Amino acid sequence: MTAQENRFRSSGRKALGKPKGRGVEPTDLEWLDELLGGDALARDELIEHLHAIQDAEGCLPMARLVALAHRHRIPMAEVYEVATFYAHFDVVGDDEARPPATTIRVCDSLSCMLAGAEQLYTALEAGTDDTVRVLHAPCMGRCQSAPVVEVGHRHVDNATPESVVAVVESGERHPEMPSHTALEAYRAAGGFRTLAKCLSGELDADAIVSGLSDAGLRGLGGAGFPTGRKWSLVRETTGPRLMAVNGDEGEPGTFKDRHYLESNPCQFIEGMLIAAHVVEAEAVYLYMRDEYPAVLKILADEIAAVEAAGLSPHTTIHLRRGAGAYICGEESAMIESIEGKRGLPRHRPPYVAQVGIFGRPTLVNNIETLYWVPEIIERGAAWFADQGTNGSTGFRSYSVSGRVRDPGVKLAPAGITAQSLIDDYCGGMADGHQFVAYLPGGASGGILPAAKADVPLDFGGKLAEEGCFVGSHAVVILSDQDDMQAVALNLMKFFMEESCGQCTPCRNGTEKAVALMSEPEWDGDSLRDLATVMMDASICGLGQAAPNPLVSVMKHFPEVLA
Repeated sequence: MTAQENRFRSSGRKALGKPKGRGVEPTDLEWLDELLGGDALARDELIEHLHAIQDAEGCLPMARLVALAHRHRIPMAEVYEVATFYAHFDVVGDDEARPPATTIRVCDSLSCMLAGAEQLYTALEAGTDDTVRVLHAPCMGRCQSAPVVEVGHRHVDNATPESVVAVVESGERHPEMPSHTALEAYRAAGGFRTLAKCLSGELDADAIVSGLSDAGLRGLGGAGFPTGRKWSLVRETTGPRLMAVNGDEGEPGTFKDRHYLESNPCQFIEGMLIAAHVVEAEAVYLYMRDEYPAVLKILADEIAAVEAAGLSPHTTIHLRRGAGAYICGEESAMIESIEGKRGLPRHRPPYVAQVGIFGRPTLVNNIETLYWVPEIIERGAAWFADQGTNGSTGFRSYSVSGRVRDPGVKLAPAGITAQSLIDDYCGGMADGHQFVAYLPGGASGGILPAAKADVPLDFGGKLAEEGCFVGSHAVVILSDQDDMQAVALNLMKFFMEESCGQCTPCRNGTEKAVALMSEPEWDGDSLRDLATVMMDASICGLGQAAPNPLVSVMKHFPEVLA
Protein backbone atom coordinates (compact mmCIF):
# COMPACT_ATOMS: atom_id res chain seq x y z
CA MET A 1 0.00 0.00 0.00
CA THR A 2 1.36 3.41 -0.92
CA ALA A 3 1.82 6.16 1.66
CA GLN A 4 -0.98 8.14 -0.02
CA GLU A 5 -3.42 5.20 0.15
CA ASN A 6 -2.51 4.55 3.79
CA ARG A 7 -3.09 8.22 4.68
CA PHE A 8 -6.53 8.25 3.08
CA ARG A 9 -7.50 4.89 4.70
CA SER A 10 -6.53 6.10 8.16
CA SER A 11 -8.62 9.26 7.66
CA GLY A 12 -11.67 7.29 6.62
CA ARG A 13 -11.68 8.94 3.18
CA LYS A 14 -11.64 7.15 -0.17
CA ALA A 15 -8.29 6.99 -1.94
CA LEU A 16 -7.87 9.12 -5.03
CA GLY A 17 -8.23 7.44 -8.41
CA LYS A 18 -7.47 9.06 -11.72
CA PRO A 19 -7.06 12.84 -11.78
CA LYS A 20 -10.30 14.66 -12.47
CA GLY A 21 -10.82 16.26 -15.83
CA ARG A 22 -10.04 15.19 -19.36
CA GLY A 23 -7.09 12.89 -19.90
CA VAL A 24 -4.37 13.63 -22.41
CA GLU A 25 -3.88 11.33 -25.39
CA PRO A 26 -0.31 10.06 -26.00
CA THR A 27 -0.61 10.84 -29.70
CA ASP A 28 -1.41 14.49 -28.94
CA LEU A 29 1.60 14.71 -26.63
CA GLU A 30 3.83 13.21 -29.31
CA TRP A 31 2.51 15.69 -31.87
CA LEU A 32 3.03 18.63 -29.51
CA ASP A 33 6.53 17.50 -28.52
CA GLU A 34 7.51 17.34 -32.16
CA LEU A 35 6.14 20.84 -32.70
CA LEU A 36 7.48 22.55 -29.55
CA GLY A 37 9.98 20.18 -27.98
CA GLY A 38 9.34 17.98 -24.99
CA ASP A 39 9.48 18.44 -21.22
CA ALA A 40 7.93 21.32 -19.29
CA LEU A 41 7.32 24.54 -21.21
CA ALA A 42 7.87 28.09 -19.96
CA ARG A 43 4.58 29.54 -18.68
CA ASP A 44 5.24 32.98 -20.14
CA GLU A 45 5.52 31.48 -23.64
CA LEU A 46 1.97 30.09 -23.61
CA ILE A 47 0.73 32.53 -26.28
CA GLU A 48 3.72 31.73 -28.50
CA HIS A 49 2.84 28.04 -28.21
CA LEU A 50 -0.81 28.72 -29.03
CA HIS A 51 0.35 30.53 -32.15
CA ALA A 52 2.46 27.54 -33.13
CA ILE A 53 -0.54 25.21 -32.85
CA GLN A 54 -2.85 27.65 -34.68
CA ASP A 55 -0.32 28.03 -37.51
CA ALA A 56 0.14 24.27 -37.82
CA GLU A 57 -3.51 23.23 -37.53
CA GLY A 58 -5.39 26.29 -38.75
CA CYS A 59 -7.20 26.30 -35.39
CA LEU A 60 -6.80 25.19 -31.76
CA PRO A 61 -8.33 21.71 -31.39
CA MET A 62 -9.35 20.95 -27.83
CA ALA A 63 -7.24 17.79 -27.69
CA ARG A 64 -4.12 19.80 -28.56
CA LEU A 65 -4.93 22.31 -25.82
CA VAL A 66 -5.22 19.49 -23.29
CA ALA A 67 -1.76 18.31 -24.30
CA LEU A 68 -0.43 21.85 -24.07
CA ALA A 69 -1.81 22.24 -20.55
CA HIS A 70 -0.17 18.95 -19.60
CA ARG A 71 3.22 20.02 -20.91
CA HIS A 72 2.92 23.44 -19.26
CA ARG A 73 1.83 21.74 -16.03
CA ILE A 74 -1.02 24.19 -15.57
CA PRO A 75 -4.81 23.69 -15.39
CA MET A 76 -6.63 23.35 -18.68
CA ALA A 77 -8.79 26.28 -17.57
CA GLU A 78 -5.77 28.61 -17.77
CA VAL A 79 -4.97 27.54 -21.31
CA TYR A 80 -8.61 27.81 -22.37
CA GLU A 81 -9.16 31.29 -20.91
CA VAL A 82 -6.08 32.62 -22.68
CA ALA A 83 -6.88 30.93 -25.99
CA THR A 84 -10.43 32.28 -26.04
CA PHE A 85 -9.45 35.82 -25.06
CA TYR A 86 -7.54 36.67 -28.25
CA ALA A 87 -9.32 37.21 -31.58
CA HIS A 88 -6.74 35.44 -33.74
CA PHE A 89 -7.15 32.06 -32.04
CA ASP A 90 -9.87 29.63 -33.14
CA VAL A 91 -10.68 27.16 -30.35
CA VAL A 92 -12.52 24.14 -31.76
CA GLY A 93 -14.36 21.57 -29.64
CA ASP A 94 -14.34 17.85 -30.40
CA ASP A 95 -17.76 17.97 -32.06
CA GLU A 96 -17.25 21.29 -33.85
CA ALA A 97 -16.24 21.76 -37.45
CA ARG A 98 -12.87 23.33 -38.10
CA PRO A 99 -12.87 26.77 -39.72
CA PRO A 100 -12.54 26.89 -43.52
CA ALA A 101 -9.06 26.61 -45.00
CA THR A 102 -8.98 30.29 -45.97
CA THR A 103 -9.89 33.25 -43.77
CA ILE A 104 -10.51 36.67 -45.27
CA ARG A 105 -10.46 39.52 -42.77
CA VAL A 106 -12.00 42.79 -43.95
CA CYS A 107 -10.84 45.81 -41.98
CA ASP A 108 -13.81 47.80 -40.73
CA SER A 109 -11.94 50.67 -39.06
CA LEU A 110 -13.06 54.21 -39.82
CA SER A 111 -10.70 54.86 -42.75
CA CYS A 112 -11.70 51.59 -44.39
CA MET A 113 -15.38 52.27 -43.71
CA LEU A 114 -15.03 55.58 -45.54
CA ALA A 115 -13.48 53.69 -48.46
CA GLY A 116 -16.37 51.20 -48.76
CA ALA A 117 -15.31 48.32 -46.52
CA GLU A 118 -18.88 47.25 -45.71
CA GLN A 119 -19.83 46.97 -49.36
CA LEU A 120 -16.62 45.03 -49.96
CA TYR A 121 -17.46 42.66 -47.09
CA THR A 122 -20.93 42.02 -48.51
CA ALA A 123 -19.56 41.32 -51.99
CA LEU A 124 -16.90 38.92 -50.69
CA GLU A 125 -19.37 37.07 -48.48
CA ALA A 126 -21.69 36.58 -51.45
CA GLY A 127 -18.92 35.72 -53.89
CA THR A 128 -17.05 32.98 -52.00
CA ASP A 129 -17.86 29.36 -51.23
CA ASP A 130 -17.74 27.34 -48.01
CA THR A 131 -13.96 26.85 -48.27
CA VAL A 132 -13.61 30.52 -47.33
CA ARG A 133 -14.85 32.48 -44.33
CA VAL A 134 -15.17 36.26 -44.37
CA LEU A 135 -14.78 38.13 -41.09
CA HIS A 136 -14.89 41.73 -39.94
CA ALA A 137 -11.59 42.82 -38.38
CA PRO A 138 -10.35 45.91 -36.52
CA CYS A 139 -7.69 48.28 -37.85
CA MET A 140 -4.80 46.57 -39.62
CA GLY A 141 -2.54 49.62 -39.61
CA ARG A 142 -2.68 50.19 -43.37
CA CYS A 143 -5.14 53.08 -43.38
CA GLN A 144 -3.34 54.97 -46.14
CA SER A 145 -4.38 52.24 -48.61
CA ALA A 146 -7.99 51.65 -47.51
CA PRO A 147 -9.95 49.49 -47.85
CA VAL A 148 -7.67 46.71 -46.68
CA VAL A 149 -8.20 42.96 -46.57
CA GLU A 150 -6.04 40.20 -45.14
CA VAL A 151 -6.08 36.75 -46.76
CA GLY A 152 -4.29 34.45 -44.36
CA HIS A 153 -1.27 36.62 -43.58
CA ARG A 154 -1.21 38.43 -46.91
CA HIS A 155 -2.63 41.94 -47.10
CA VAL A 156 -4.49 43.31 -50.09
CA ASP A 157 -4.29 47.10 -50.22
CA ASN A 158 -6.92 49.24 -51.97
CA ALA A 159 -8.90 46.02 -52.09
CA THR A 160 -11.66 45.21 -54.55
CA PRO A 161 -13.67 41.98 -54.74
CA GLU A 162 -11.68 41.04 -57.83
CA SER A 163 -8.24 41.67 -56.30
CA VAL A 164 -9.13 39.74 -53.14
CA VAL A 165 -10.49 36.75 -55.06
CA ALA A 166 -7.34 36.75 -57.18
CA VAL A 167 -5.21 36.41 -54.04
CA VAL A 168 -7.48 33.67 -52.69
CA GLU A 169 -7.18 31.72 -55.94
CA SER A 170 -3.40 32.20 -56.06
CA GLY A 171 -3.01 30.27 -52.82
CA GLU A 172 -0.50 32.83 -51.55
CA ARG A 173 -0.95 33.36 -47.82
CA HIS A 174 2.41 34.80 -46.75
CA PRO A 175 3.04 38.55 -46.42
CA GLU A 176 4.75 40.56 -49.11
CA MET A 177 8.13 41.58 -47.71
CA PRO A 178 8.92 45.29 -48.12
CA SER A 179 12.42 46.43 -48.92
CA HIS A 180 14.21 47.69 -45.82
CA THR A 181 17.66 48.74 -44.64
CA ALA A 182 19.21 45.58 -43.23
CA LEU A 183 21.93 45.42 -40.58
CA GLU A 184 24.91 45.38 -42.90
CA ALA A 185 23.78 48.50 -44.78
CA TYR A 186 22.78 50.23 -41.56
CA ARG A 187 26.20 49.64 -40.00
CA ALA A 188 27.95 50.76 -43.20
CA ALA A 189 26.17 54.12 -42.82
CA GLY A 190 27.38 54.49 -39.22
CA GLY A 191 24.65 52.56 -37.45
CA PHE A 192 25.32 51.09 -33.99
CA ARG A 193 28.16 53.53 -33.51
CA THR A 194 26.15 55.29 -30.80
CA LEU A 195 25.40 52.04 -28.99
CA ALA A 196 29.10 51.15 -29.07
CA LYS A 197 29.93 54.46 -27.41
CA CYS A 198 27.37 53.72 -24.71
CA LEU A 199 28.66 50.23 -24.00
CA SER A 200 32.29 51.38 -23.93
CA GLY A 201 31.53 54.13 -21.40
CA GLU A 202 32.39 56.92 -23.82
CA LEU A 203 28.82 58.17 -23.43
CA ASP A 204 27.64 58.51 -19.84
CA ALA A 205 24.17 57.15 -19.03
CA ASP A 206 23.22 60.23 -16.99
CA ALA A 207 24.25 62.47 -19.88
CA ILE A 208 22.10 60.45 -22.28
CA VAL A 209 19.06 60.82 -20.02
CA SER A 210 19.68 64.56 -19.69
CA GLY A 211 20.04 64.89 -23.45
CA LEU A 212 16.72 63.20 -24.11
CA SER A 213 15.06 65.47 -21.56
CA ASP A 214 16.58 68.56 -23.17
CA ALA A 215 15.41 67.36 -26.58
CA GLY A 216 11.85 67.14 -25.30
CA LEU A 217 11.42 63.55 -26.49
CA ARG A 218 8.13 62.12 -25.24
CA GLY A 219 6.35 58.80 -25.38
CA LEU A 220 4.90 58.70 -28.88
CA GLY A 221 2.57 55.75 -28.36
CA GLY A 222 -0.17 57.96 -26.98
CA ALA A 223 0.55 59.08 -23.41
CA GLY A 224 3.32 61.57 -24.16
CA PHE A 225 5.22 61.02 -20.90
CA PRO A 226 8.71 62.63 -21.01
CA THR A 227 11.17 59.92 -22.03
CA GLY A 228 14.15 61.12 -19.99
CA ARG A 229 11.97 61.32 -16.87
CA LYS A 230 10.66 57.78 -17.41
CA TRP A 231 14.18 56.39 -17.81
CA SER A 232 15.24 58.19 -14.63
CA LEU A 233 12.35 56.73 -12.65
CA VAL A 234 13.24 53.20 -13.71
CA ARG A 235 16.94 53.77 -12.98
CA GLU A 236 16.01 54.81 -9.44
CA THR A 237 14.36 51.46 -8.70
CA THR A 238 16.13 48.48 -7.18
CA GLY A 239 17.07 45.89 -9.81
CA PRO A 240 17.10 43.53 -11.49
CA ARG A 241 15.20 45.44 -14.17
CA LEU A 242 13.48 44.52 -17.42
CA MET A 243 12.25 46.40 -20.48
CA ALA A 244 9.14 46.08 -22.64
CA VAL A 245 8.66 47.64 -26.07
CA ASN A 246 5.07 48.38 -27.03
CA GLY A 247 4.64 47.53 -30.69
CA ASP A 248 0.90 46.89 -30.41
CA GLU A 249 -0.02 49.79 -32.67
CA GLY A 250 -3.76 49.11 -32.65
CA GLU A 251 -5.28 52.60 -32.43
CA PRO A 252 -7.49 52.97 -35.53
CA GLY A 253 -5.85 55.32 -37.98
CA THR A 254 -2.29 54.66 -36.74
CA PHE A 255 0.43 53.12 -38.90
CA LYS A 256 3.59 55.14 -38.25
CA ASP A 257 5.43 52.42 -36.31
CA ARG A 258 4.87 49.95 -39.14
CA HIS A 259 6.31 52.53 -41.55
CA TYR A 260 9.58 52.77 -39.61
CA LEU A 261 9.90 49.06 -38.92
CA GLU A 262 9.33 48.19 -42.57
CA SER A 263 11.92 50.72 -43.76
CA ASN A 264 14.67 51.17 -41.15
CA PRO A 265 14.20 48.63 -38.34
CA CYS A 266 17.81 48.69 -37.18
CA GLN A 267 17.62 52.32 -36.05
CA PHE A 268 14.79 51.29 -33.75
CA ILE A 269 16.71 48.22 -32.54
CA GLU A 270 19.74 50.39 -31.75
CA GLY A 271 17.55 52.80 -29.78
CA MET A 272 16.01 49.88 -27.92
CA LEU A 273 19.45 48.50 -26.99
CA ILE A 274 20.63 51.94 -25.83
CA ALA A 275 17.60 52.17 -23.56
CA ALA A 276 18.28 48.69 -22.18
CA HIS A 277 21.85 49.72 -21.41
CA VAL A 278 20.87 52.97 -19.69
CA VAL A 279 18.33 51.35 -17.37
CA GLU A 280 20.40 48.15 -17.04
CA ALA A 281 17.59 45.90 -18.27
CA GLU A 282 18.60 42.26 -18.16
CA ALA A 283 16.09 41.38 -20.88
CA VAL A 284 13.94 43.18 -23.44
CA TYR A 285 10.49 41.92 -24.41
CA LEU A 286 9.44 43.30 -27.78
CA TYR A 287 5.66 42.91 -28.13
CA MET A 288 4.54 43.20 -31.76
CA ARG A 289 0.97 43.03 -33.03
CA ASP A 290 -0.01 39.98 -35.05
CA GLU A 291 -1.55 42.19 -37.75
CA TYR A 292 2.01 43.03 -38.88
CA PRO A 293 3.33 39.68 -40.20
CA ALA A 294 5.96 41.29 -42.41
CA VAL A 295 7.28 43.32 -39.49
CA LEU A 296 7.47 40.21 -37.32
CA LYS A 297 9.60 38.49 -39.97
CA ILE A 298 11.84 41.54 -40.43
CA LEU A 299 12.39 41.90 -36.69
CA ALA A 300 13.12 38.20 -36.22
CA ASP A 301 15.75 38.33 -38.96
CA GLU A 302 17.37 41.60 -37.90
CA ILE A 303 17.44 40.74 -34.18
CA ALA A 304 19.12 37.42 -35.04
CA ALA A 305 21.68 39.32 -37.13
CA VAL A 306 22.32 41.81 -34.31
CA GLU A 307 22.85 39.00 -31.82
CA ALA A 308 25.12 37.07 -34.20
CA ALA A 309 27.21 40.22 -34.66
CA GLY A 310 27.68 40.51 -30.89
CA LEU A 311 25.98 43.91 -30.73
CA SER A 312 23.74 43.13 -27.75
CA PRO A 313 26.00 41.59 -25.08
CA HIS A 314 24.33 43.50 -22.27
CA THR A 315 20.78 42.14 -22.61
CA THR A 316 18.62 39.40 -24.08
CA ILE A 317 15.92 40.17 -26.65
CA HIS A 318 12.60 38.28 -26.69
CA LEU A 319 10.26 38.90 -29.63
CA ARG A 320 6.65 38.27 -28.62
CA ARG A 321 3.71 38.04 -31.02
CA GLY A 322 0.36 39.52 -30.06
CA ALA A 323 -2.85 37.74 -30.99
CA GLY A 324 -5.41 40.37 -31.91
CA ALA A 325 -6.33 42.40 -28.82
CA TYR A 326 -6.35 46.22 -28.93
CA ILE A 327 -6.37 46.34 -25.13
CA CYS A 328 -2.80 45.04 -25.12
CA GLY A 329 -1.68 48.47 -26.27
CA GLU A 330 -2.29 49.48 -22.64
CA GLU A 331 1.07 48.91 -20.96
CA SER A 332 -0.04 46.76 -18.04
CA ALA A 333 -2.30 44.64 -20.28
CA MET A 334 0.65 44.19 -22.62
CA ILE A 335 2.77 42.99 -19.69
CA GLU A 336 0.07 40.49 -18.72
CA SER A 337 0.15 39.20 -22.30
CA ILE A 338 3.95 39.01 -22.29
CA GLU A 339 3.61 36.80 -19.22
CA GLY A 340 1.32 34.49 -21.21
CA LYS A 341 -1.99 35.60 -19.75
CA ARG A 342 -5.15 37.36 -20.86
CA GLY A 343 -4.50 41.03 -21.60
CA LEU A 344 -6.34 42.54 -18.65
CA PRO A 345 -5.15 45.96 -17.43
CA ARG A 346 -3.79 46.03 -13.89
CA HIS A 347 -5.00 48.30 -11.13
CA ARG A 348 -2.46 51.02 -10.31
CA PRO A 349 -0.49 51.76 -8.23
CA PRO A 350 1.94 50.08 -8.29
CA TYR A 351 3.03 51.31 -11.70
CA VAL A 352 4.91 49.12 -14.14
CA ALA A 353 8.08 51.13 -13.63
CA GLN A 354 8.05 49.67 -10.11
CA VAL A 355 6.28 46.32 -10.59
CA GLY A 356 6.21 45.22 -14.21
CA ILE A 357 7.12 41.99 -16.01
CA PHE A 358 7.44 39.13 -13.51
CA GLY A 359 7.12 41.69 -10.72
CA ARG A 360 10.32 43.49 -11.68
CA PRO A 361 10.80 47.21 -12.38
CA THR A 362 10.14 47.60 -16.11
CA LEU A 363 10.81 50.35 -18.62
CA VAL A 364 8.07 50.55 -21.27
CA ASN A 365 8.64 52.52 -24.45
CA ASN A 366 6.93 52.82 -27.82
CA ILE A 367 8.55 51.98 -31.19
CA GLU A 368 8.82 55.53 -32.54
CA THR A 369 10.11 56.91 -29.24
CA LEU A 370 13.06 54.51 -29.37
CA TYR A 371 13.54 55.12 -33.09
CA TRP A 372 14.60 58.73 -32.45
CA VAL A 373 17.03 57.92 -29.59
CA PRO A 374 20.22 57.22 -31.63
CA GLU A 375 19.66 60.23 -33.88
CA ILE A 376 19.04 62.60 -30.97
CA ILE A 377 22.22 61.41 -29.22
CA GLU A 378 24.30 61.82 -32.38
CA ARG A 379 22.87 65.15 -33.55
CA GLY A 380 22.28 66.69 -30.15
CA ALA A 381 19.23 67.68 -28.15
CA ALA A 382 18.88 71.07 -29.84
CA TRP A 383 18.55 69.48 -33.28
CA PHE A 384 15.38 67.65 -32.24
CA ALA A 385 13.95 70.30 -29.94
CA ASP A 386 14.19 73.01 -32.61
CA GLN A 387 11.97 71.14 -35.07
CA GLY A 388 8.60 72.01 -33.48
CA THR A 389 6.14 74.80 -34.18
CA ASN A 390 3.42 76.66 -32.26
CA GLY A 391 5.34 76.21 -29.02
CA SER A 392 5.97 72.47 -29.40
CA THR A 393 9.30 70.66 -29.65
CA GLY A 394 10.52 67.91 -31.95
CA PHE A 395 9.32 65.96 -34.94
CA ARG A 396 6.07 64.01 -35.01
CA SER A 397 5.08 61.23 -37.39
CA TYR A 398 1.44 61.89 -38.24
CA SER A 399 -0.51 58.97 -39.73
CA VAL A 400 -2.93 60.77 -42.05
CA SER A 401 -5.81 58.96 -43.73
CA GLY A 402 -9.34 59.61 -44.87
CA ARG A 403 -10.47 62.19 -47.41
CA VAL A 404 -7.08 63.55 -48.51
CA ARG A 405 -5.38 63.26 -51.87
CA ASP A 406 -2.12 61.82 -50.55
CA PRO A 407 -2.52 59.91 -47.27
CA GLY A 408 0.43 58.37 -45.43
CA VAL A 409 2.99 58.95 -42.68
CA LYS A 410 3.92 62.62 -42.65
CA LEU A 411 7.04 63.63 -40.72
CA ALA A 412 6.22 67.17 -39.63
CA PRO A 413 6.96 69.61 -36.80
CA ALA A 414 5.20 68.89 -33.54
CA GLY A 415 2.33 71.34 -33.12
CA ILE A 416 1.41 71.50 -36.80
CA THR A 417 -2.30 72.04 -37.53
CA ALA A 418 -4.69 69.77 -39.36
CA GLN A 419 -5.15 72.41 -42.05
CA SER A 420 -1.42 72.55 -42.66
CA LEU A 421 -1.18 68.78 -42.82
CA ILE A 422 -3.90 68.71 -45.46
CA ASP A 423 -2.56 71.59 -47.55
CA ASP A 424 1.21 71.23 -47.19
CA TYR A 425 1.74 67.50 -46.70
CA CYS A 426 -1.24 65.68 -48.23
CA GLY A 427 -1.85 67.57 -51.47
CA GLY A 428 -5.18 68.94 -50.30
CA MET A 429 -8.54 67.23 -50.01
CA ALA A 430 -9.47 64.33 -52.26
CA ASP A 431 -11.30 65.32 -55.41
CA GLY A 432 -14.96 66.14 -54.82
CA HIS A 433 -14.62 66.38 -51.03
CA GLN A 434 -14.90 69.44 -48.77
CA PHE A 435 -13.20 69.43 -45.36
CA VAL A 436 -15.79 69.13 -42.54
CA ALA A 437 -14.17 67.46 -39.53
CA TYR A 438 -11.16 65.46 -38.35
CA LEU A 439 -9.93 63.08 -35.70
CA PRO A 440 -6.76 64.56 -34.15
CA GLY A 441 -5.69 61.40 -32.34
CA GLY A 442 -7.29 58.25 -33.68
CA ALA A 443 -10.47 56.63 -32.44
CA SER A 444 -10.08 57.78 -28.84
CA GLY A 445 -8.84 61.34 -29.41
CA GLY A 446 -12.19 62.98 -30.13
CA ILE A 447 -13.53 64.75 -33.23
CA LEU A 448 -13.22 68.41 -34.13
CA PRO A 449 -14.97 70.44 -36.87
CA ALA A 450 -13.04 72.03 -39.71
CA ALA A 451 -13.62 75.40 -38.05
CA LYS A 452 -11.04 74.29 -35.46
CA ALA A 453 -8.44 73.10 -37.95
CA ASP A 454 -5.95 75.67 -36.65
CA VAL A 455 -5.53 73.93 -33.26
CA PRO A 456 -1.90 72.74 -32.79
CA LEU A 457 -1.69 68.95 -32.87
CA ASP A 458 0.39 68.06 -29.85
CA PHE A 459 0.08 66.93 -26.26
CA GLY A 460 -1.97 69.21 -24.00
CA GLY A 461 -2.42 72.86 -24.92
CA LYS A 462 -5.38 74.06 -26.96
CA LEU A 463 -6.21 70.53 -28.06
CA ALA A 464 -6.77 69.47 -24.46
CA GLU A 465 -8.88 72.59 -23.91
CA GLU A 466 -11.16 71.29 -26.69
CA GLY A 467 -11.54 67.99 -24.82
CA CYS A 468 -9.41 66.12 -27.35
CA PHE A 469 -5.89 64.67 -27.46
CA VAL A 470 -3.34 63.81 -30.10
CA GLY A 471 -2.52 60.36 -28.72
CA SER A 472 -0.54 58.39 -31.27
CA HIS A 473 -0.86 61.21 -33.85
CA ALA A 474 -3.39 59.44 -36.07
CA VAL A 475 -5.28 62.09 -38.05
CA VAL A 476 -8.36 61.02 -39.99
CA ILE A 477 -9.88 63.66 -42.29
CA LEU A 478 -13.66 63.70 -42.85
CA SER A 479 -15.63 65.47 -45.56
CA ASP A 480 -19.08 66.67 -46.49
CA GLN A 481 -19.84 63.19 -47.80
CA ASP A 482 -19.51 61.59 -44.37
CA ASP A 483 -22.31 60.95 -41.87
CA MET A 484 -21.10 62.04 -38.43
CA GLN A 485 -23.51 59.69 -36.67
CA ALA A 486 -22.11 56.77 -38.65
CA VAL A 487 -18.55 57.91 -37.90
CA ALA A 488 -19.13 58.03 -34.14
CA LEU A 489 -21.02 54.72 -34.19
CA ASN A 490 -18.18 53.01 -36.06
CA LEU A 491 -15.74 54.14 -33.38
CA MET A 492 -17.98 53.08 -30.49
CA LYS A 493 -18.50 49.64 -32.07
CA PHE A 494 -14.73 49.29 -32.17
CA PHE A 495 -14.47 50.00 -28.45
CA MET A 496 -17.33 47.61 -27.70
CA GLU A 497 -15.62 44.78 -29.59
CA GLU A 498 -12.20 45.50 -28.08
CA SER A 499 -13.26 45.96 -24.44
CA CYS A 500 -11.49 43.31 -22.35
CA GLY A 501 -14.67 42.94 -20.27
CA GLN A 502 -12.92 43.33 -16.92
CA CYS A 503 -14.92 46.32 -15.68
CA THR A 504 -18.66 46.97 -15.94
CA PRO A 505 -18.53 50.66 -17.01
CA CYS A 506 -16.57 49.78 -20.13
CA ARG A 507 -18.01 46.34 -20.88
CA ASN A 508 -21.68 47.29 -20.49
CA GLY A 509 -21.22 50.98 -21.20
CA THR A 510 -19.88 50.54 -24.72
CA GLU A 511 -22.61 48.00 -25.51
CA LYS A 512 -25.33 50.33 -24.24
CA ALA A 513 -23.81 53.27 -26.11
CA VAL A 514 -23.85 51.32 -29.38
CA ALA A 515 -27.54 50.50 -28.84
CA LEU A 516 -28.44 54.14 -28.17
CA MET A 517 -26.30 55.43 -31.04
CA SER A 518 -27.90 52.98 -33.47
CA GLU A 519 -31.17 54.90 -33.14
CA PRO A 520 -31.98 57.38 -35.95
CA GLU A 521 -32.00 60.24 -33.41
CA TRP A 522 -29.84 60.25 -30.31
CA ASP A 523 -31.04 60.69 -26.73
CA GLY A 524 -28.48 63.28 -25.68
CA ASP A 525 -29.22 63.19 -21.93
CA SER A 526 -28.87 59.42 -21.70
CA LEU A 527 -25.70 59.39 -23.78
CA ARG A 528 -24.08 62.16 -21.74
CA ASP A 529 -24.92 60.37 -18.49
CA LEU A 530 -23.49 57.12 -19.85
CA ALA A 531 -20.34 58.86 -21.09
CA THR A 532 -19.74 60.40 -17.65
CA VAL A 533 -19.97 57.02 -15.93
CA MET A 534 -17.59 55.42 -18.41
CA MET A 535 -15.04 58.22 -18.14
CA ASP A 536 -15.11 58.32 -14.34
CA ALA A 537 -15.34 54.63 -13.45
CA SER A 538 -13.53 52.57 -16.10
CA ILE A 539 -10.31 50.87 -15.02
CA CYS A 540 -8.14 51.89 -17.97
CA GLY A 541 -7.90 54.32 -20.84
CA LEU A 542 -10.04 52.27 -23.22
CA GLY A 543 -13.26 52.80 -21.29
CA GLN A 544 -12.24 56.28 -20.16
CA ALA A 545 -11.60 57.48 -23.72
CA ALA A 546 -14.29 55.52 -25.58
CA PRO A 547 -16.94 58.28 -25.15
CA ASN A 548 -14.66 61.01 -26.56
CA PRO A 549 -15.89 60.77 -30.18
CA LEU A 550 -19.50 60.59 -29.00
CA VAL A 551 -19.18 63.65 -26.75
CA SER A 552 -17.35 65.58 -29.48
CA VAL A 553 -19.97 64.87 -32.12
CA MET A 554 -22.83 65.91 -29.81
CA LYS A 555 -20.96 69.13 -29.00
CA HIS A 556 -19.89 70.17 -32.48
CA PHE A 557 -22.63 68.56 -34.59
CA PRO A 558 -25.82 69.03 -32.50
CA GLU A 559 -28.01 68.08 -35.44
CA VAL A 560 -27.42 64.42 -34.49
CA LEU A 561 -29.53 64.87 -31.35
CA ALA A 562 -33.25 64.26 -31.07
